[in-house]
Amino acid sequence: MNPRSDDGTQAREAGLIEAVAAGDRSSLRQLYDAAAPQLLAVALRIVQDRSHAEDVLQASFLAIWRHAGRFDRQRGAPRAWLVRIVRNQAIDSLRRRGRETALDPAFDETRPDPGADLERLAMAGEDARALRRCLDELEARPRESLLLAYWQGLTYEAVATQMATPVGTVKSWIRRSLARLRDCLER
Repeated sequence: MNPRSDDGTQAREAGLIEAVAAGDRSSLRQLYDAAAPQLLAVALRIVQDRSHAEDVLQASFLAIWRHAGRFDRQRGAPRAWLVRIVRNQAIDSLRRRGRETALDPAFDETRPDPGADLERLAMAGEDARALRRCLDELEARPRESLLLAYWQGLTYEAVATQMATPVGTVKSWIRRSLARLRDCLER
């Protein structure tokens, strides 16, 4: 994917979100068609159940419909805004279901990942390569804390427990890592 087509995709998605904010239902459908596969992969990675992930995706698009007016293309990429909504919906859904603790890692390694194909599609392309390059620039422990929080959907407390590190340290690592990622991706 070349940078110009990426800019075009971002501009198109930003325009669709702005049209949704104005109440255009056909723009919501177009946005769903363009973004749903990646967003479903994000939800699936967090909730680890296809049916639950589909429910999260539906709730996310309802939230997008209601809150599209809050999107500001000057504050970030439209896909990042959409992913943040899905991530928040997924985490909220897990909390409502009382599943804040991570699964036993031994169990997780013995079963096939149902989202592998969707995940591969979601991570394809130039954006994914740039993100991986920038992630590789982070120090190991801060990178691990960021991935646990944003990729696996763990809370700060769960990350701190898993890494045997104080919550304040984890929060600082994640905040600084996000800033470094943003700077790296803007280069």
